[in-house]
Amino acid sequence: MNPVSLVILAGLGFMVFLWLKSMSPKKRIRALVMIAIVVVSLFMLLMALTGRLHWIAAVFAGLLPFWRNLIPIILRALPFIRQWYQSRPNPHPTSGNCSEVDTLILHLTLDHDSGVMYGTIKSGPFAGRELGELNEKEFINLLSYCRQQDSESARLLEAYLDKRFGDSWREDDPGENTVNKGERMMNRKEAYDILGLCPGCSREDIVNAHRRLMQKYHPDRGGSDYLAAKINQAKDLLLHG
Repeated sequence: MNPVSLVILAGLGFMVFLWLKSMSPKKRIRALVMIAIVVVSLFMLLMALTGRLHWIAAVFAGLLPFWRNLIPIILRALPFIRQWYQSRPNPHPTSGNCSEVDTLILHLTLDHDSGVMYGTIKSGPFAGRELGELNEKEFINLLSYCRQQDSESARLLEAYLDKRFGDSWREDDPGENTVNKGERMMNRKEAYDILGLCPGCSREDIVNAHRRLMQKYHPDRGGSDYLAAKINQAKDLLLHG
């Protein structure tokens, strides 16, 4: 393979990596399966065009006797594997790798490692859809709906748009006034969810999770005032509430 082809493949690989990184885990798995199917299909097509498809058939034929012996063993082991997986303890019960923020209309997940935000719409005209599936016009319509129904949802969506698009989305913002219904008081469950922790965690876990989140979602680092306030509120509630 010549150097130009290697550079092109490396560039495509990097673009695919960034594309997968921006997805939610659920969509990322589906995308990986589709990529694998496409790669295998292209490989089979290439082998057919170059007249080497019979090599693959020969390899499968050679492995077939081994698979016939392995399949019964695998089938017998499946129940034990499933039982072990369901009963295994959580090795990182307070690792804080993800946080969850809930409002009346939105449910957002914050990935601590990558800083990516993704979420679903709980109610309204776009109920059941993921935020990553919406186009620009739908985002503006959803924002207008949130501003009419729940100010907290509107502020959370604005934080998501700032994180994902920077300030560019504000050029199309109609600038409607947000309804002022007051923010709900945060409870301890919400505080644990926002910091990505479990009840019973130590004071050190709370401080470390707060620090890690602020490094990703502070306004000076591409976050928002709303998210920073939520993170600070969660820490204060768990430490002093």
